[in-house]
Amino acid sequence: MTSTATHGIDTPALISWFSGAGRALPWREDGVSAWEILLCEVMSQQTPVARVEPVWRDWLARWPGPAELAAAAPADVIRMWGKLGYPRRALRLRECAVVVVDTFGGEVPTDVDDLLSLPGVGDYTARAVACFAHGQAVPVVDTNVRRVVARAVNGLAEAGPPSNRRDLAAVEALLPARREDAVAFSVAIMELGALVCTARSPDCDACPLAPSCAWVAAGKPAWEGPRRKTQTYAGTDRQVRGMLLDVLRDGDGTATAARLDLVWPDEVQRARAMASLVDDGLVVRGEDRYSLPT
Repeated sequence: MTSTATHGIDTPALISWFSGAGRALPWREDGVSAWEILLCEVMSQQTPVARVEPVWRDWLARWPGPAELAAAAPADVIRMWGKLGYPRRALRLRECAVVVVDTFGGEVPTDVDDLLSLPGVGDYTARAVACFAHGQAVPVVDTNVRRVVARAVNGLAEAGPPSNRRDLAAVEALLPARREDAVAFSVAIMELGALVCTARSPDCDACPLAPSCAWVAAGKPAWEGPRRKTQTYAGTDRQVRGMLLDVLRDGDGTATAARLDLVWPDEVQRARAMASLVDDGLVVRGEDRYSLPT
């Protein structure tokens, strides 16, 4: 492994920092399976790690592998998802388990293209599983990685609008030549973005890349490009969806339309949210009641 900084990324310093500062997350332990890592990656999409860990453990206690999850009832899967948010991911994981069992003999595939063929697995998740589960030297790009590269390499406070092709090429150019170092680099740069090179309060004094960081060298200039809109939750269709689903999930799996009408006062928004739950396969509409899918 080279000992010099490359394109603003001092790889040895980064990996050394991670060895001492990286979080001891359960899916980083030795012996964790590719399925367990895939489960974690899907659960972690737009969801804090602290909320993911207990649900991840509960799912694996109930369904240790893809075969067990593939045989689970959809209603049970939705209930076990709890309040992680974006519950469609729960059903997609079950669909993914079915494909892993039926098409890949119960083993999570190693090839990125095969991983992309799995329900609910997109570009980031496919490469994360290939890298973190199978040790492949492929670029893994999430919001944290994009931010670190923007600052350390390009001298920009923010990464700007994402471009899958450009972002993957930029990170691939930074990967060390040795496969083991490339995997270590990928997990370390992601962790740095999550813990140190954060969006609002980067701790440059604690950053191993500060001496080689282009943004620090430029005096930490403010971002002058378009800013991403802050996502809200209160009062949105997403909140109403969650409230409606809670009634079904916390009871016997069924509820009358009259009971669900009490959840939210805006009839138009409530109807729209319920229709989207039905369209997503999370709720089944009956004669005078709604239920979780069986």
